[in-house]
Amino acid sequence: MRVALLISYDGTAFSGWQVQPGRRTVQGVLEEAYRRMTGKEARITASGRTDAGVHAEGQVAVFDAAGPIPADRYAPCFNTILPDDVKVLASARVDDAFDVTGDVVRKTYCYRAYHAPAVLPLRARYAVRLQAEPDLSRMRDAAQLLLGEHDFAAFRAVGFTSRTSVRTIYAVRIERESLICGDEYTITVCGSGFLYNMVRIIAGELFAIGCGKQEGITQAFATGKRECLARTMPPDGLTLCRVEYDRLLFGGIESEHGIF
Repeated sequence: MRVALLISYDGTAFSGWQVQPGRRTVQGVLEEAYRRMTGKEARITASGRTDAGVHAEGQVAVFDAAGPIPADRYAPCFNTILPDDVKVLASARVDDAFDVTGDVVRKTYCYRAYHAPAVLPLRARYAVRLQAEPDLSRMRDAAQLLLGEHDFAAFRAVGFTSRTSVRTIYAVRIERESLICGDEYTITVCGSGFLYNMVRIIAGELFAIGCGKQEGITQAFATGKRECLARTMPPDGLTLCRVEYDRLLFGGIESEHGIF
């Protein structure tokens, strides 16, 4: 029986999703919980691997279960064992042919940063402090250049390759929220898929443009050169918000709070 999991985690204390010897990872913690629960081994595969420090609100993963536990009961069973920084929000049976990675039709990420005169302790784990106050209108104008299908070769970490670097960005939203001392900025990006570090590079470029940098997106698309763009933002501010398929996997709960 193939079971899908809807997972949320605080990435601060994890060395990313993928199992690594001697390191605490989300995959490793989940697979250990399954061993403790059932006495059996299972490989739990996610829709995509998040890096060290990156968070997830709605990661999706699958595994092939063996045993009498009904698919929808795996969520509460996992949660009796899992630590507080990772929980399974829902579980459901899926078709054996379901490909958690290849069947993705859209992913949505949020990147959060704030501008304040001092570090804000309640924001420090999930948002990055900006040294200058960005101009929202400049950021929003530049974000329009990202929409549609483009070759995003310049928007990935140097040295990393993929079968194709063409991706489609469906929507970009940039919001500002007033805090008790300063402002928080959220960049939400929805696309067909993302290259390694792509969202963190997009965020870095948009915040830099907001702080006065000349727009480099047009030249980056034309040349494929990473140096056209600003620095890669730290992982702390990045959250995988939502993974979408051509079907609802968890009885529709994953669509109740649409981001766009």
